[in-house]
Amino acid sequence: MNELSLHILDICQNSIKADASLITIIIEEDIINDFYKIIIGDNGHGMSQKTLSEVSDPFFTTRSTRKVGLGVSLFKMAAEMCNGSFSVDSIVNKGTVVTALFEHGHIDRAPLGDIGETIMILILNEKDIDIYYEHIYNNKKYVFDTREIRKVLGDIPFTEYSVILWIKDNIVNGIKNLQKEETK
Repeated sequence: MNELSLHILDICQNSIKADASLITIIIEEDIINDFYKIIIGDNGHGMSQKTLSEVSDPFFTTRSTRKVGLGVSLFKMAAEMCNGSFSVDSIVNKGTVVTALFEHGHIDRAPLGDIGETIMILILNEKDIDIYYEHIYNNKKYVFDTREIRKVLGDIPFTEYSVILWIKDNIVNGIKNLQKEETK
């Protein structure tokens, strides 16, 4: 995968399959300390210790449609190739947290990509889930929370074209504004 947002999408799809009602995505960029951290958490059904011990194995999957599950192992490899680390913590009936740490300035670190599009896709999935997205850039923070947006929208669905476009634009511009403030 050539964008980190695609890894995020893959992990979040696992959260959706685990019947999560809330997915938390936190991205923290620290230029000075040279790290790029991605944390994805959910309140899904979690994993047993046996499943947790096998989750990074590319030949392990819970799917019946194919015998390999490359998503987690590719994300782990991407982090480790950039002098980073990767961990998965999970508790049955509580949820799962995936953490990937990258060296920010590493030449092989993929760009974030279109995180606005990724979150838009997650919101439009067939299950009714909430997304909490937080992006921290050198200690400045942008937050997008579907629970707060639902309060404002009232009866207007997320599937309304103008709403979903606003969501994507809000996220993209929120991140740009964080990074723009840095250059002033």
